[in-house]
Amino acid sequence: MTATSHIALELLNKAHPPEAASAIFTEKVLHKALHLRPTSPDPNSRDARAHRRLQRLRKKEKARRRQRPRPLSAKEKRITGIYEIPKESQKYEIYVPLHRMWLGYIWEILGMVKGKQNWVTAQGAGAKIASADFHGAKLAVVRSKCVSLVGLRGIVVRDTKFTFQLITKKNGLKSLSVSFDLVETMTESIVVIPKNHTIFRFQIPQPDMVLGSSDAERNKDISDEDMGADALAFEIHGSSFEHRAVDRATKKFKQRNMPEL
Repeated sequence: MTATSHIALELLNKAHPPEAASAIFTEKVLHKALHLRPTSPDPNSRDARAHRRLQRLRKKEKARRRQRPRPLSAKEKRITGIYEIPKESQKYEIYVPLHRMWLGYIWEILGMVKGKQNWVTAQGAGAKIASADFHGAKLAVVRSKCVSLVGLRGIVVRDTKFTFQLITKKNGLKSLSVSFDLVETMTESIVVIPKNHTIFRFQIPQPDMVLGSSDAERNKDISDEDMGADALAFEIHGSSFEHRAVDRATKKFKQRNMPEL
């Protein structure tokens, strides 16, 4: 567009002399700077956007770490079989070292020391035995409402609220449960026997009688004859042990009447 035909110049000529109108038009219109906004984003705004995105990602990661995994339901535990002992692991000799380890555990609880005559009373040891863990203990059934169960003995491989699971020398897994009937479950070697109304007996030998010098002697099974005459014998009532091992450790047992006796 030429200067003579520009509408702004025509309006300036009406208000100013021709020389002044031409100077104003050239300075204010033709040579006016045109400021354009840049198309690329501001570096500061770009950094702020990345910072906000990083904060969101950190918040999500923190919330994910806070979430606890959902525990398995009873049905899922049965399906997965996480508490089942495989058939190839149901061998008595596998759990003999576990029994020797349990002996060291129970010696420490009762304060029994090698090379010293150890005296344990029912009043002093009763509370300790009641809160002890029996995984690895060698139990024997001495009294039960089902007389055919009397004499059963083995090493405890699982101690649950209503159950003692024993592995016997015949490599059979016996389950002492709350049921009163002999029920075959899963395999013929698993028998459900009552823990309630059942009395169990176990013996604790003196540390001098069973500690050996070689690994073969330490992993050897201990028979009743090897325990000696100084062995301590305890009888526990299954009706009072209907708690999980972890719950018994913190439970305070009180004296109460037991009508079944």
